[in-house]
Amino acid sequence: MLHQNLRLNISRFFCIPLTFSVLLSSTLSLPSAAHSRHYNHRRPMTSPPQSLSQSHSPLPPPVAKKVEHVMELFNDVRIDNYYWLRDDSRSDPDVLSYLRQENAYTHSVMSGTKEIEDKLFAEIRGRIKEEDVSAPVRKGSYYYYTKTLEGKEYVQRCRRLISDNQKVQSVNDTMPTGPGAPPEHVILDENIKAQQHEYYSVGSFKVSPNSKLVAYAEDTKGDEIYTVYVMDIETQATIGEPLVGVTSYLEWAGDDALVYVTMDTILRPYKAWLHVLGTEQSKDTCLYEEKDDTFSIDLEASESKKYLFVASESKITRFNFYLDISKPEEGLKVLTQRVDGIDTTVSHRGDHFFIKRRSDQFFNSEVVACAVNNTSSTTVLIPHRESVKIQEIQLFSDHFVAYERENGLPKITVYHLPSIGEPLRSLENGQAVSFIDPVYSVDSSESEFSSSILRFSYSSLKTPRSVYDYDMKAGISVLKKIDPVLGGFDATHYVTERQWARALDGTLIPMSLVYRKDLVKLDGSDPLLLYGYGSYEICIDPSFKSSRLSLLDRGFIYVIAHIRGGGEMGRQWYENGKLLKKKNTFTDFIACAEHLIEKKFCSKERLCIDGRSAGGLLIGGVLNMRPDLFKSAVAGVPFVDVVTTMLDPTIPLTTSEWEEWGDPRKEEFYFYMKSYSPVDNVKAQNYPHILVTAGLNDPRVLYSEPAKYVAKLRDLKTDDNILLFKCELGAGHFSKSGRFEKLQEDAFTYTFFLKTLNMTKRDTKDAEAVKRWSD
Repeated sequence: MLHQNLRLNISRFFCIPLTFSVLLSSTLSLPSAAHSRHYNHRRPMTSPPQSLSQSHSPLPPPVAKKVEHVMELFNDVRIDNYYWLRDDSRSDPDVLSYLRQENAYTHSVMSGTKEIEDKLFAEIRGRIKEEDVSAPVRKGSYYYYTKTLEGKEYVQRCRRLISDNQKVQSVNDTMPTGPGAPPEHVILDENIKAQQHEYYSVGSFKVSPNSKLVAYAEDTKGDEIYTVYVMDIETQATIGEPLVGVTSYLEWAGDDALVYVTMDTILRPYKAWLHVLGTEQSKDTCLYEEKDDTFSIDLEASESKKYLFVASESKITRFNFYLDISKPEEGLKVLTQRVDGIDTTVSHRGDHFFIKRRSDQFFNSEVVACAVNNTSSTTVLIPHRESVKIQEIQLFSDHFVAYERENGLPKITVYHLPSIGEPLRSLENGQAVSFIDPVYSVDSSESEFSSSILRFSYSSLKTPRSVYDYDMKAGISVLKKIDPVLGGFDATHYVTERQWARALDGTLIPMSLVYRKDLVKLDGSDPLLLYGYGSYEICIDPSFKSSRLSLLDRGFIYVIAHIRGGGEMGRQWYENGKLLKKKNTFTDFIACAEHLIEKKFCSKERLCIDGRSAGGLLIGGVLNMRPDLFKSAVAGVPFVDVVTTMLDPTIPLTTSEWEEWGDPRKEEFYFYMKSYSPVDNVKAQNYPHILVTAGLNDPRVLYSEPAKYVAKLRDLKTDDNILLFKCELGAGHFSKSGRFEKLQEDAFTYTFFLKTLNMTKRDTKDAEAVKRWSD
């Protein structure tokens, strides 16, 4: 079943490399960290080094006041002088003043390269086809799609009737437009809705089964607390009062009822509710409450649209209930039992439920089926395989699709199912969908359950996001849309490849690379940006990002390190980078950096690193361990205060992530976490140039973590390199919400890298060389 990946209960997940709308433009969210015992070392000089004279600042770097906060556990004392920076109300004047000082300092330091930043932004925006239409998705009698308009930050959500001659779906269908075509109906214009808000995001958009109503969830702060509105699609009239204080998990239970999920005080999704349209929210029926604070609730609809599934999940256990949409008054029924260490994801077709099941024994998952009227007896459809991980399943009336991973690469395998009513047996002779690039990314998409047409998205580091319809009977793929890239982009100018680095224990770590073949020398002199994540079993697959071309076209090599803690190489890859094996994530990344230097893809003086959220923990960790290895680093919304956060069950995500990071209330985990927690291990040594970002309303990584990290770095580091902190005061974990605002952030980050590599002065020359070559 199609599983949504950007969910508060999953992780402190931030996916920067991917471009797909649901996941990734990379796919995946962090906890926080511990405090340091060193607080009396000298502060750095107040101005950046003369070699970066363009960044010389008229403002001195802010100096956070010290208020000693003593924490003791297991006879170990930690002193946090910056504990005062945490203000859950986000209203303390001293805290806000400090954050504004940091922002002013960052602006001051970067003002000398504002011209380059503006040039980069214009270049990045110039590749975007501002007025565009997504690949239409068939649902019932309509094509649904989004439109972007020139100069507008947000999308319009639209639909058109399907013509009579396209009632039977084909891979060759195209949505008719122009004179004589069914008229376009704009259901929701997010640009209008966003006018009154600094931040605006629609987290869920669900059309009722009869196609007359739409329910959508909006967030206007970036704190991922949503308000749900129900609207008549034709009249635009609002139906009833909005549902407030809810998550974005939302499904229709028939045409006149909704199922939604609410959170507790630590923002843990814990209650599922049934809401009948036209009634007050206070009268809603609670379908299920999860009282164990290490578990969170999930909500899915079956592809058949006959059942809703309410799941309760921890990091290692997941069990499921089902709701028959035709009989919502009967409430939830147990589908899979709660068994510690057993993780089940479910769906439905005909008279069977299909179950993807993972355990310690079947760590890469198996697929079984059970009869709807006898859920206790199962038949194995796809057995467990040690070399192939089943990541996701998708059902159709006549077909079964498995999204799998083998040797670090995604794959799609399609199986034909017997007619509904006939016995199910082991699935064999599946047909694989073929892909062309050596490293790539594949994402599932919503498809029509009753059809034989599978829709998926494909991308690589040099191939823009491409939407395909695949005829599962004929085995034919048809390209429906490829994201346009303006400005003379030509994929043949770029090379993608895979490299393998040897970790300390001998494990081979895969890396995905892209570079422009006419600009790189591969003699150690090329600038290189190395990205990493490595947590929550998230797969950071190599996908396209058009803004990245501004680096590649300046001679950068871009690399993703698929380190342990992620899921790229199967479940064991994840298990070997979590809990008491978490340090493998950091040493793997360091091994990747050393391999790239040894093979002359770059040198220490030309190596930049980047990671966000749990990837920001990675950056903080490796900077403490090997600061000599890197020239500059960006830590986005970084989870860097691991021990302190994981000791505090009042912080969102903490209780649910003890199975990811460990529970530091236990001595073994406490001291292991403390040994790598970035805040706890900042010390008096030289560090590279560093940019740290945060969002004031972030519910996944409290803004105070990166704030404390920067304050402590300023106090202890012994170099004169740049240290910047940029906190968005009107956004959350995913920063600003507008599409051009996000491009501005890319331009800012890239300018930081160019500045630290002393590449800003010759940027015009490089750009002219690139243009001549392109011409």
